[in-house]
Amino acid sequence: MIISLKGRSALITGGSEGLGKAMAIRFAASGADVVILARKTEQLTKARTEIEAVSTGKVYDISCDLMDGTETLKAFSDAETTLGSIDILVNNAGTSRAKKFENITDDEWQDDLDLKLMAAIRLCRAALPGMKQRKWGRIINVLNIGAKAPRAAGAPTVVSRAAGLALTKVLAGDAAPFNVLVNALMVGLIKSGQWERAHSESGKKVSYEEFVQRMADDRKIPLGRIGETEEFANIACFLASEQASFITGTSINVDGGASPIV
Repeated sequence: MIISLKGRSALITGGSEGLGKAMAIRFAASGADVVILARKTEQLTKARTEIEAVSTGKVYDISCDLMDGTETLKAFSDAETTLGSIDILVNNAGTSRAKKFENITDDEWQDDLDLKLMAAIRLCRAALPGMKQRKWGRIINVLNIGAKAPRAAGAPTVVSRAAGLALTKVLAGDAAPFNVLVNALMVGLIKSGQWERAHSESGKKVSYEEFVQRMADDRKIPLGRIGETEEFANIACFLASEQASFITGTSINVDGGASPIV
């Protein structure tokens, strides 16, 4: 199947590395104009250069702290002005914060909810009116398989991601009459910047490939390995396309079979 996003415009948060950058590269290679959002200017510039190398459209980057509501809405407005419209919104920003429940402070709870839930709420609220008016839109919320099957010591991440799953279902129902489709992609173990950093900080004298393979073995992933960012980006590109025109309000595990819940 050849997927074309030609004529579409996409805004991707957390787009400077890992899954966000992979999705931006895939979208751009499929013909979409793309804006990536992240905090660090240097990483954004580097990512934009990589995306431009495969792009047939426009590529822009905007530095933004998504925990700041005012800054988030300004970034959206700038992106919309730059592209003319936002047809595809990918809420991808977030980190994996997990601690024992009794050790999580109020500030840590609030930070996690601000970054992973409130940022998505604000951006969806900004994007939906235009999508509804044009009778076409795609919203993809990147979550975590822990949202469906929370594990011990998985908070605050699994709680904020579970809220994101509920948000996805609510928005899908509200937006469906306007041909705006809202879905969630549930991340399992997939190669990303956080695992590269974990490998570097581990002090273990093994290669990165061996490090991630051990993680796959420890978690008993049925496919026997962790995923590649490109594999994740392929699914996101499909959901963003016209070919996914009858899929909304659902969540797809991209985890090699690891989740006990479909």
